[in-house]
Amino acid sequence: MNFTKLPNGMSEGFALVKKCDEKTTKSQSKYLDIILADKSGEIPAKLWDYKGSGMFEVDSIVKVRGCMEQFNGKDQLRITHIRAAVGEDNIDAADFVPASKTKGEDIFLMLRGRVDSFEDSDLKLLVGTILDEKKDILVTCPAAYRLHHAMLGGLMLHTAGIVKMAEKICEIYPNIDCELLISGAILHDVQKTEEYEFSKTGLVSKYSKEGQLLGHIVKGVVYIDETAKRLGIESEKILLLEHMVLSHHGTAEFGSPVQPMFIEAEILSTLDLLDAEIYEFSAAVQKAEPGTFTDRQWALDNRRIYNHALKSNEHVVKLD
Repeated sequence: MNFTKLPNGMSEGFALVKKCDEKTTKSQSKYLDIILADKSGEIPAKLWDYKGSGMFEVDSIVKVRGCMEQFNGKDQLRITHIRAAVGEDNIDAADFVPASKTKGEDIFLMLRGRVDSFEDSDLKLLVGTILDEKKDILVTCPAAYRLHHAMLGGLMLHTAGIVKMAEKICEIYPNIDCELLISGAILHDVQKTEEYEFSKTGLVSKYSKEGQLLGHIVKGVVYIDETAKRLGIESEKILLLEHMVLSHHGTAEFGSPVQPMFIEAEILSTLDLLDAEIYEFSAAVQKAEPGTFTDRQWALDNRRIYNHALKSNEHVVKLD
């Protein structure tokens, strides 16, 4: 844990509450059994002689002070002081939970710049409006509950990866409508912001009711349609965008009611899967020593992945 060692021998710092249970000793005195965490790991902690002055919510951030002890051969923190983090502490949740190395705000600015350069006025207005309406949640939203890009800023990172690959493909194949493809890439997962409910840290805690009953694909199509009507846009490209969102999972087996029916839709679907798999490969090999294989990875067709260690396994997307 990234705690500071105090002159009196105690340790102090901020941590994420992973578990907090009220328990009772054999002598019937109450205590809190807590697991604290940050990016460096987890540590069990105990608050003895608990007087019932308030529990600490899972996924909340607290400031603690206490003594490190040994229990069953492992470190355990005996808490003497604990309080909830407050605004004046200037805590960044990204210091305690998985987060994109590239800030969501930076990716948003890159995407907004791409849209501002569009020649198609309808796509420029529609995509720009949706980005601006969704900015506050987009810059922090994870791309998934548990699988690819399930971290703060993960949705922006996933989107950036697809947009950057799409731009390279358009350089090779001039018959592709680049602005339509980039628009689809930016909007294909935009309603994941409505598909999830979020914990205090900003990570996904569960699927929302709408997420379970409708899902981000249907919600995305409806959102694009309603926004276009609100803006008075009647271009056929709106229909094409809606199809791209509807078909980007490829087949009904993976949630798309229709398969891609034109080239930009097919490219989007392919790049969506490719970017997700690139992330899963990168994340998987981080769990294996160089020259060894991972355990079987469910998200990668139950394959064992080899860590050749020729490059860093950290997953980043270059914005330049």
